[in-house]
Amino acid sequence: MNDSVRQFKYVDYLWDDKTAARLGDDQVALFLYRSNILGADLRITNYGGGNTSCKTIEKDPLTNEEVEVMWIKGSGGDIGTLTKAGIAGLYTERLRNLKDVYGGLDDEDRMVGLFNHCIYDLDSKAPSIDTPLHGLLPFKHIDHLHPDALIAVAAAKDSEKVTKEIWGDTMGWVPWQRPGFDLGLQLEKCLADNPGIRGIVLGSHGLFTWGDTSYESYMNSLEVIEMASAYIEKKIQEKGSVFGGQKIGSLPEKERAEKAAQLMPLLRGLCSSENRMIGHFNDSEVVLEFINSNDLDRLAPMGTSCPDHFLRTKIQPLVLDIDANADFTDTDAVLRQLKPAFEQYKKEYADYYNTHKRANSPAMRDASPVIIILPGVGMFSFAKNKQTTRVANEFYVNAINVMRGAEAITSYTSLPRQEAFDIEYWLLEEAKLQRMPKEKPLSRKVALVTGAGGGIGKAIADKLAEEGANVVLTDIAEDRLQEALKTYGRDTASYAVCDVTKSDSIENAFKKACLDFGGVDIVVHSAGLAISKPLEETTEKDWDILQNVLVKGQFELAQKAVAIMRKQNLGGDFISIASKNGLVSGPNNVAYGTSKAAQQHMARLLAAELGSDQIRVNTVNPDGVIVGSKIWEGDWAEGRAKAYGISVEELPAHYAKRNLLNQIIYPADIANGVFALVAVLNKSTGNIINVDGGMANAFVR
Repeated sequence: MNDSVRQFKYVDYLWDDKTAARLGDDQVALFLYRSNILGADLRITNYGGGNTSCKTIEKDPLTNEEVEVMWIKGSGGDIGTLTKAGIAGLYTERLRNLKDVYGGLDDEDRMVGLFNHCIYDLDSKAPSIDTPLHGLLPFKHIDHLHPDALIAVAAAKDSEKVTKEIWGDTMGWVPWQRPGFDLGLQLEKCLADNPGIRGIVLGSHGLFTWGDTSYESYMNSLEVIEMASAYIEKKIQEKGSVFGGQKIGSLPEKERAEKAAQLMPLLRGLCSSENRMIGHFNDSEVVLEFINSNDLDRLAPMGTSCPDHFLRTKIQPLVLDIDANADFTDTDAVLRQLKPAFEQYKKEYADYYNTHKRANSPAMRDASPVIIILPGVGMFSFAKNKQTTRVANEFYVNAINVMRGAEAITSYTSLPRQEAFDIEYWLLEEAKLQRMPKEKPLSRKVALVTGAGGGIGKAIADKLAEEGANVVLTDIAEDRLQEALKTYGRDTASYAVCDVTKSDSIENAFKKACLDFGGVDIVVHSAGLAISKPLEETTEKDWDILQNVLVKGQFELAQKAVAIMRKQNLGGDFISIASKNGLVSGPNNVAYGTSKAAQQHMARLLAAELGSDQIRVNTVNPDGVIVGSKIWEGDWAEGRAKAYGISVEELPAHYAKRNLLNQIIYPADIANGVFALVAVLNKSTGNIINVDGGMANAFVR
């Protein structure tokens, strides 16, 4: 590790000399390495924000001459996870020659299309709008970042004067301008007017820094950010408080979580009036300091400054005027307060759109808020998927840090509404949205699956996640859940230890679903066990545990799930994983078969009751799922083998031969049955799907 690590207090020094040495003189690899470690610190740049580049000398494949090529993050990428596949390689000279055909600010959108005529690497990602900002500067390595501290400087009143005060003559400054070719020309002019500067502050936007090597650029970026951070902290200490001090106190942590879990399904339902949304909750110290402050009511309506912020958070949050100590279990009373707040927010957003729209502006998008603030409790966000809502939440934390710093320096200034609108509804931004891949069938839905630590339950969770759902895995064994969770991406799944025989355990699992994702849309009761004994050997304990896990557990799951689904007012699905044994009378099976039959009929009863809520209740009946099923790891296999007069080893072949298709049934087959009911058969309720290879005596009739 380099000794320079000791220089920094406010940012993390992550450069590792050994890692860099392994990359040798591969400047593109070093640029990617630098990008990744810069993107690893959210104080330096946000997810998907900023841009990095390097310039190398390459051989032109057509002329065999040496030419300069600029390698830069492509459109829509993230520097923290950037790879070679996510960058664009362009002829630098061709890019600079575009100055000869640039027609001014009205020509910006056409210029983006011309970037493609500068492509050197045919495998390039689409060049981003920031491409000329890097290309018109002469430096080998360039970082364009959105550090909270720098945006605070950029968004502060008298930003140019503040820049001079912090860095003297070593930093340039250019006023706010929408990213594009002309901004590149302004950076070029700033450098020409101020030779020898180490970087440029972009008003209301961010930072440009550079170096002759990847390491020099990295160190330059960190040093500039560190100086801004130290300056801001000194100002805060001088003022003695931030955001005008505390207006209200926070509820205790446990109460905040309880209130948030109660509120999130209601907020999710209101945010999903046009498109179903996924939620995220944040009650960190940074958030609470802001939302509980005297200045919240002044600063929140001003909106964010950096374009990267408001593109993800909307121009401003919805601040709820609700007493955090109120009884949130009274759903009707809470909704009477929430609905007018949402209606007013949407009206104001529509006014914002109609006031600032251009003749060629895209149609108004969903007017629902993305960021919702409840003083005393925390900050909620709602967007199309978990990653998007989490990132939006993180971006608003960045915006809070910016407001905090700018207020400490002088005072915070936001972008004029017209400037903000022109970026939010930029035709190029709309084109980017239209290029997004088609959503999967279960995108925007949240599924809770019991018994998901392995076997059939895990296979069901896997299938639902594969098709786009967020999944909450539940099981009685935390070690199994921890192992299962490792198989999912960061923003796909969470888990809750849940014993379905205990009401409070079920309630806690649903609270986890609400806190992690905003609510629940699909509940699959897959937790189970099997006991195969003749009547005389079946004990009361056997009977009770089967009834408690399979029947009473299903009842309590349904009861608590429906309460949340009704809060959301988005409908839902409840799936019971029962068994062929609920339909077929077989030997040595009285307790298990009875409980499975009870599950099946309960599902029919619930379907009849919940149809008016658009909550569909269906059953999947497996049979003979031996391979990969947890049930067959215990005494059940021996019991069934004994009932059929065969050995345990003969069971798989026995079960495969007895069905009409002569097929082995796997957990994934049961998962497909669940998927069909929740994603394909969307007008089916009260039904049973047998996934058993065809058992004539189990035909539903």
